[in-house]
Amino acid sequence: MKLQTQYDRSDSKRTLKSRESPTVMQPNSSELGAHQAGHGLSLTLLPELLTRTPAGATGGSAIPETSGEVRVPILSSGPWESCRGGASSRRSRASSRTSSHSHSHSHGGGHQHSHSEADPADADLESGEPSTSFSELRYLFRWVQKSLPFIIILCAKLVIQHAQGLAVGVGLFTTFLYANKNIQTQVFLQDRRSKIECVWLLLFLASSTLLLYYTFLTETLYYCLIFLSPAVEPLGFWEVLWVVGVTNFTLKFLIMGFKCLILLLPSKLVTYRAQGRWYMLTEEVGQLYQAVAPTPLWFRYLVTYQKVDGNTGLTLGVLLALVYFILKLLGLYGQWGSFQKTVRIFLSGEHTGAAATRSQCSEAGDICPICQAEYRDPRALLCQHIFCDECIALWFNREKVCPLCRTAITDKVHKWRDGATSPYLQIY
Repeated sequence: MKLQTQYDRSDSKRTLKSRESPTVMQPNSSELGAHQAGHGLSLTLLPELLTRTPAGATGGSAIPETSGEVRVPILSSGPWESCRGGASSRRSRASSRTSSHSHSHSHGGGHQHSHSEADPADADLESGEPSTSFSELRYLFRWVQKSLPFIIILCAKLVIQHAQGLAVGVGLFTTFLYANKNIQTQVFLQDRRSKIECVWLLLFLASSTLLLYYTFLTETLYYCLIFLSPAVEPLGFWEVLWVVGVTNFTLKFLIMGFKCLILLLPSKLVTYRAQGRWYMLTEEVGQLYQAVAPTPLWFRYLVTYQKVDGNTGLTLGVLLALVYFILKLLGLYGQWGSFQKTVRIFLSGEHTGAAATRSQCSEAGDICPICQAEYRDPRALLCQHIFCDECIALWFNREKVCPLCRTAITDKVHKWRDGATSPYLQIY
């Protein structure tokens, strides 16, 4: 009973509090007056009738209804203004974001515009007008790239016009490389060389030369070997260049054929060291002959003139021929000095180092470090290393130092003793 009485009392108190506060959620009249006095602005609204709970429902009297005007102030500052300011600041921030976004778009558009402005430079370059933004090298590359189809067409036309001459040149060059390499290999092998291989090389070079001159028998290209002009008409620049090239390769074939004959000689008749001197002398003579052979042909080409040129063409041709002749004499003078040195070396028969004693050979193991065989005419160098005379002579054909300790032994290299032939093409 006591708990029920306390519960009823608390319920009745809550009911009384709810009846005594009928104006909850309505603004205070003092606050409204302060706002109205502070700003002087008000909004008059129609009176709103408030319905209350009947007195009978709650056990109390009915609350009287309020009538009259209700004024709602419109504030321009204060807390409400701060709200408006916050809203305006938010709007300004949003507008700034929009403007920055549009600004970035404008920059993007500027970049696009700059790219669009760079495109005309490429267009100007493609149209043939140089652009300052590209270097001259790049412009030249672009020009070659654009002109490449035309260049290919011209090259194809030249190849078709001179197909036979180009085929002959390629055949002569490959033949020279093949024979030169094999001759050097046979010279290096010495006692182990194959005489059958030497005979094959000799026959191969001779048949290649005969086949070439037989194919162009009407042009009498062999006349150039004896300083005469061939029957080539018309004798233009390309014709002269082709005839000079063919003559130069033919002379190389003759020189290599002579080296094959030296290889076929027995070592008892001509030692390997003496063979090296013969190879060197043969090559020097061949190079001197190759330098003289094209002179009559170029002289004829320079002097020849057309009738329409008259005396002026003849005078100019003679002057050019004299200048060529002087330059040729200067070149031959230099080659003549080299030829004289080669002849002196050939006649002197100089040896490298001193003769080694038997005790020195036994201390060295009686085995040559180069050929890995017993010593044959052993020679001791300045560094006291011992080698076969023939082996060390072949080594010093291309080197100046000892094969073992790399000590400098000589200050000169005797070329062409290994049977090699110069690949230099004597055009003029």
